[in-house]
Amino acid sequence: MPKWGRAVWTLILIKLFLIFIVLKLFFFPNFLKHNFKTDEERAKYVFEQLTDNHS
Repeated sequence: MPKWGRAVWTLILIKLFLIFIVLKLFFFPNFLKHNFKTDEERAKYVFEQLTDNHS
């Protein structure tokens, strides 16, 4: 692979890494961690969401 090819792939990987970090921080916040204090509360909420019948 030519030297410029390695530079291009390095740049692509850096950009992908940064994009995923930005998406994670700004668009996918940790909802359960922020809204519930204990693991039991989180588990109860997830169970209710999965078993809730909306029909």
